[in-house]
Amino acid sequence: MCGIAGVLGSSGAAPNAVREMLSCLQDRGPDATAVKPIGDGAIGHSRLSIVDLRAVSNQPFESADGRYSLVFNGEIYNYRELRRELQGSYGFRTASDTEVLLAAYIHWGPAALERLQGMFAFAIWDEREQSLFAARDRFGVKPFFYSEYGGLFSFASEIKALWAAGVPREANERTWAAYLSQGMYRVGAEAFWRHVLELPAGCLLRVRDGRVSTERWYSLEERVQGLIETTCALSDEEILDQTEALLLESVRLRLHADVPVSINLSGGMDSSLLLALTLRDGAEHVTAYSFYTGDERYDELPWVEQMLERTGIPLTTVLLSAEDVPALAATVALKQDEPFGGIPTLAYADLFQAARSDGRLVLLDGQGLDESWAGYDYYRSPSRAPIVQGTTSSAVRPDCLSPELLALAPERSVPKPFDDALRNVQWRDLMVTKLPRALRFNDRVSMAASTELREPFLHHQLVELGLAARADHKIRDGVSKWTPRTIASRLLPESVALAPKRPVQTPQREWFRGELRHWASDRVDRLFESSVAGWFDEAKTRGELQRYFDQGGDNSFYIWQWINTALLFDGI
Repeated sequence: MCGIAGVLGSSGAAPNAVREMLSCLQDRGPDATAVKPIGDGAIGHSRLSIVDLRAVSNQPFESADGRYSLVFNGEIYNYRELRRELQGSYGFRTASDTEVLLAAYIHWGPAALERLQGMFAFAIWDEREQSLFAARDRFGVKPFFYSEYGGLFSFASEIKALWAAGVPREANERTWAAYLSQGMYRVGAEAFWRHVLELPAGCLLRVRDGRVSTERWYSLEERVQGLIETTCALSDEEILDQTEALLLESVRLRLHADVPVSINLSGGMDSSLLLALTLRDGAEHVTAYSFYTGDERYDELPWVEQMLERTGIPLTTVLLSAEDVPALAATVALKQDEPFGGIPTLAYADLFQAARSDGRLVLLDGQGLDESWAGYDYYRSPSRAPIVQGTTSSAVRPDCLSPELLALAPERSVPKPFDDALRNVQWRDLMVTKLPRALRFNDRVSMAASTELREPFLHHQLVELGLAARADHKIRDGVSKWTPRTIASRLLPESVALAPKRPVQTPQREWFRGELRHWASDRVDRLFESSVAGWFDEAKTRGELQRYFDQGGDNSFYIWQWINTALLFDGI
């Protein structure tokens, strides 16, 4: 895991610009930093050493003939398998997945992407062709932002690095309007800041002769369309066998590392299944981390401790208290660059810092199983599935926005690529709403702690199988995630395997009305002192805030939106 950056179009100034960019990405890669001039620009890399820790694997990584130079953020989990396949046609100098990625590109070209199991964002400069090739993994686990401002092309792992390269920090009001009025975190490829685009998940990018082009190299919906007929014909035992084999393969691949591996645990079935699969693979030296807030209505420590009591695996618990929130929120806002997920994201930030302090650099997480195997309650009534989960009231307050900003919000339109509502909502959550924002939040807070987060349940074949599976292999007799739950029941106590879905929650609603009431009120005050005060109707916003303080409710998302906006524009 690392930070990557580059600038094309200014050969003289580019190396210094890339050095400035990398200084913003130091947390992503504290172990080694280097810049390489290329063509009319430069590329750079900050390394977090996970596989082949030797300096010979540092980046930018050059091919033996000097034609290609690679900067790469992520992990290629099947690099050992690919290395064996390439051994006869490439002379390897390292034991790294970095070199395997470059060798795969040299051998297969862009078709190499289909062979990769991993999370990645990378760029390869071709000195002979004077061109840049970049790509992002299937689900966008790793970020890739770029800009064509001022006659230059620049790219980086985080937006702040583009600002360091001279891209102005100006709000993209369309994206902010969509977020504040609809709860959306993206408008197409547009970031929350002008002149900044995000390469979509499963897409590649080319730059040649000053022209930038992008295209999709992976389409989840097309893959699933081709699998539906055969997958729906599978018997119960056949789908269970295929799913279990993919789960075991995914965990096995993601345990490859030359540094210690840990697991991020909640008390739910997904974490329990991940732990059981890890132990089945023989990874007895893993450790576990779990956060708590001291509120028994939300904390999952009793289930986590029950899960671990017979394993002998050490557990580190990380407490987030209300008094920690103000300072931590300000710090995390600086790391995120864009709106993020409230107090749960702050809790994860603390957890990753604790892991780093213990020397645990790689953590496994259970993200993605709910979306691919229909784990959320609303999947039982997919026609009424909300954009923001967990509330019966409206999650946003568009009436509190100025008419001018509200008019900029694009019409919310999410494609429906399938004939049935359940698959469409699953696809939406995987590619448009829930998963993309969760991956972004977690990438930033894990990398801020210089740790690597791996997602075994996002093995693409496992996701495709879940989406293609017929409905009764996902929801049966009112029980969600039927297939993975049945597999879990073979490995776990019944009380864990059959436990109902419990969203990862914190007492955010209660804290905003209680211990953090004055802080929340102060943040809204700061919002009306900021450069974006004109986005809001002050009287209506303050009225809604007071109503929340007085009456409560099941939803604090809109309160967090206002706080988060104030944090991101503080001092601007």
